[in-house]
Amino acid sequence: MNRLSSEVASSQRSNDSTTEDLSRQSCVVYSAQAVVNFRECVGSRFREPRVWLESRNLGRLKPGWLRLRMLRVGLCGTDLHLMETAEDGRIRCTSPLSIPPEGRLIGHEGVGRVEAVGSGVHHVQPGDVVCCESIIRCGVCVPCRRGHFNQCERAELLGLQTDGLFADRVDLPAGLAHRVNDLAESVAGRDGLACVEPAAVAFLACQNARLAPGEAVLVQGGGPIGYLTALLARTVFGAGHVCVSEPGAYRREHARSVADITVTPSELHGLEREFDVLIEASGALGGVDRQLEVMRPNGRVVLLARTGTPLEITRVDAMITRSLSIMGSRGHLGGAFDAILGLLRSGRLELRQVVTQVVPGLSGLKVALENPGAIAARECKVIADLEETGT
Repeated sequence: MNRLSSEVASSQRSNDSTTEDLSRQSCVVYSAQAVVNFRECVGSRFREPRVWLESRNLGRLKPGWLRLRMLRVGLCGTDLHLMETAEDGRIRCTSPLSIPPEGRLIGHEGVGRVEAVGSGVHHVQPGDVVCCESIIRCGVCVPCRRGHFNQCERAELLGLQTDGLFADRVDLPAGLAHRVNDLAESVAGRDGLACVEPAAVAFLACQNARLAPGEAVLVQGGGPIGYLTALLARTVFGAGHVCVSEPGAYRREHARSVADITVTPSELHGLEREFDVLIEASGALGGVDRQLEVMRPNGRVVLLARTGTPLEITRVDAMITRSLSIMGSRGHLGGAFDAILGLLRSGRLELRQVVTQVVPGLSGLKVALENPGAIAARECKVIADLEETGT
């Protein structure tokens, strides 16, 4: 393309973006009341959560950003914890969260079609289907310069610290988008693409656990992250034995397809089996201390779920004698997202199986958010289909 043609194309792209500046956005908005004496308490600083449907003006598309028409969005445990409250009335979510006066557009898992691109965006174009990372990193802090993008000191979390994906149309930084046209041709493919972000989180947890072929893995929690961790441990990392511990009957039964055995937490010690790796995906941290007794020497414990619950370790002697390690795992940056897409393209991984319910539109999503306990009891992964109608 010569310089003149390039300038014409750039002008057309700018004009296209301008016409989209007045596009309306239907979205799910979240708010909660700040706790007055937050410094005196531990955990979340918000209470009295609520969600509502609203129409907003997106405004002018920023340089380096995309405008997407969302096709599917996924409901994460974090989203449910935003709506759940503890005995003291505070929300269960302890992830970094900021709520502007007008409310926060939540949601960080999804796949959408590009409607417009801002200036400087070249890796995708209008009409492409993309799925989205959820961590906006600065790229210049010490952790970022060392390649530890998930620990970026200035990170902003999509749907928590900046507006997210629970809308029919959204704007977001183009650097978060992965082109997935080839994976979005079928309904099942688009459903699965809504689950790439949590699958990448589970993938990174397995990597951080240094999970090796043939090892025995215990996954605490049969929710979406636990299910995906068990699936990846078995099919991608070559675990020799996978056990999922889950108190809920529905999720325990659902996890049978990705585990060698599923048990209730109280049944674990009756197994008389030791594990090389424990991945905690339930938030019930009391189980970690108990399970140290069934960890093999040089075993690794990886903490994924965050609920603000204290971790108390009484079996320190067992940790020392067996040289056990405990670590946290956060995010999906550094190659995990690309790894999941590569596994999907090779046919080695299928993500639609984690989905147990598809709700219609943003109204269905709002109802699901308002009933977090029902989802935990009767579903695994819930996604919303925004393809036919956003609302």
